[in-house]
Amino acid sequence: MSLPLIRRVVTGHDSAGKAIIATDGALPTVVELATIPGTIFHEVWQTATTPATIDNGADPTAGPLQLPPPKLGTRIRFVDIPPDTEDFLKNGTERMKEHFARTGDARHSTADENAPHPLMHRTETIDYGIVIEGEITLIVDKGEVALKRGDVIIQRGTNHAWANRTDKTCRMLFILVDGTFSPELQG
Repeated sequence: MSLPLIRRVVTGHDSAGKAIIATDGALPTVVELATIPGTIFHEVWQTATTPATIDNGADPTAGPLQLPPPKLGTRIRFVDIPPDTEDFLKNGTERMKEHFARTGDARHSTADENAPHPLMHRTETIDYGIVIEGEITLIVDKGEVALKRGDVIIQRGTNHAWANRTDKTCRMLFILVDGTFSPELQG
């Protein structure tokens, strides 16, 4: 299944302070993960502080791909998740430390030989995930839930993975908000 390109419209201000359309077009940062072929990150925007600075600054999505948002910041991205392959389910755990190192921090990977899925990971974030197209299964330490188009998940720093058990790519929209674990949840 070929999913459509994502169009991004960004507003700004002219020198007189009037609102303008600053850019209108394709996302400048779209990255297919070499460690998980077919998985594509479509970087939409990020903020580096809370409250966010409102300015006419440079595109914040330029630079290397990072999984979590900046400290005190946010990140919005689409992720295309291909169907799990037999090879990935069998051998994927070995590649995940490298995958997470390439996207910000190898510590995020929690997968080992006993994990329910090779993509098990945990970040210190609140993530809002919306299924845009297809179906996906959210796996946590003690359970899983099937999600379909239009479903929303609120991920509160839990250990999890996304399993695509269908024959079609799933597109999800994620909004990640930097967070801090409460003392009882720090691990």
